[in-house]
Amino acid sequence: MSRFPAGASRAGDVRERWRATSLADVWLRPGDWYHPAVDALAEAVEAGRGPGAAAARLGAARGANGVGMGEAIDDLMCLYRAMGRPTDPDALRALSVGWAESHESAPSRAAVRDPATGLPTADYLCERLRETYGEAQRAGTTPAETACLVVLDVALDDLDRWRRTARSATVGRTLDQVFGEGHPMAALTDGLYAVLCPRDRITPHLAQTLRRVIEKNAEILGLAAAMRRPTRVWIERLPTSYSDAVDLVGQLAR
Repeated sequence: MSRFPAGASRAGDVRERWRATSLADVWLRPGDWYHPAVDALAEAVEAGRGPGAAAARLGAARGANGVGMGEAIDDLMCLYRAMGRPTDPDALRALSVGWAESHESAPSRAAVRDPATGLPTADYLCERLRETYGEAQRAGTTPAETACLVVLDVALDDLDRWRRTARSATVGRTLDQVFGEGHPMAALTDGLYAVLCPRDRITPHLAQTLRRVIEKNAEILGLAAAMRRPTRVWIERLPTSYSDAVDLVGQLAR
């Protein structure tokens, strides 16, 4: 059953074709694609009305949700491709202006702890990455040689608030249990976590241990249905520069 507003209108059909095209080709995380502005833009384009206002609203929503400009533009182009039409430059401009205004007005995030997991946020991880890059530079090496990120993804859509909270608390405790002190870690989004680790022979073993312990704890607590199965754990190589590492964390947080 579709999780989007019901209806058999042609605009609804356009929206679903748009979504399918975008998710197949450009969109990173299916759970955050829909916004009410999607319906408004699909209706305007299908009816042949000016798309500017709806496209600007969608661009503002994308910017506020942390979607990159490139991904937002690619998504808009998927709408027109799904309809077999050339992309409207007025819609493209309005989307870009809406995104830019939203992005510029967004308040900077404070470095705080995630209340559900007890883990720091992405801002904290970025600060620890800054230290890691500085230390590597002083030692005449690169973080790609000395460090990496272990990433854990247990995200599922459409969970009720209780299950999300219980899952978050379980993951926070498990990360502490597996990695302990001395490993900076953070909750990037609901269901996505990262740990900054030395790049050595032990780290792949810790990553596999994390998967097993997460799944075992979920079974014990009756939360198996609240986590992605199988749980995704992978090692992310750090890029050459610190700015690229911050961009990497931002992409992971999507």
